[in-house]
Amino acid sequence: MDYVINKLEEMDKRLSAIDEELTSVTDFSVAKKLNQERALLDEPVTLYRQLKKADAEIADAQLILKDSDEEMREFAKGEIARLSALKEELNKKIELALLPKDINDEKNVIMEIRGAVGGDEGNIFAGDLYRMYLKYADKKGWKVQLLDESPTSLGGYSNVSIMIKGKGVYSRLKFESGAHRVQRVPITEKSGRIQTSTATVLVMPETEKEDIVINPSDLQVDTYRSQGAGGQNVNKTESAVRITHVPT
Repeated sequence: MDYVINKLEEMDKRLSAIDEELTSVTDFSVAKKLNQERALLDEPVTLYRQLKKADAEIADAQLILKDSDEEMREFAKGEIARLSALKEELNKKIELALLPKDINDEKNVIMEIRGAVGGDEGNIFAGDLYRMYLKYADKKGWKVQLLDESPTSLGGYSNVSIMIKGKGVYSRLKFESGAHRVQRVPITEKSGRIQTSTATVLVMPETEKEDIVINPSDLQVDTYRSQGAGGQNVNKTESAVRITHVPT
């Protein structure tokens, strides 16, 4: 337990340091990295601060137990019971918050939904999934950007791609990847038979653009005379170029 408390103390100090840095940072890329680190620290540190507050309030309530007023002592007992239950709940939440995080958990996602087995009904099911994810994103306060779509005449989609932006989007949606199945009577089925249809969902974390710096001295440039039949410049001018990055 001491190890956990020490770790939380370090995280608390680091969060305070990041907040201080963010007040003066001017480089956008630095600010972005600091905010990403802050997002990882925020939940466990917030819970830890609530835990310390509960400990302090329990200590105050225990002092009241020595009060001569019986009504005050009963009040203190009730507070200690309430705060002890709160501490137990906070400790469980802290354990979960300290579990190793996927490095992509805080990233935005690109989601692609495709109709698969079932023809028109598979496409309709893909449309149902698409609208479900839109409603979920709206509920979470995330922003959705349509990237590509191939709607069908029956209100479905053979393919639709979207970008979803917000806090912890990938952590919430990464397990949606895969094949989704539905068994129901399709609107295209006049005989009332139940049909199994599927749609596939692909969830990818948004990749970050990294600045690549290439030193010209690391480049080897070779020129060659063009090859082939015909033309007065063939085999006379060095029109073919190959550039090699030597270190790699």
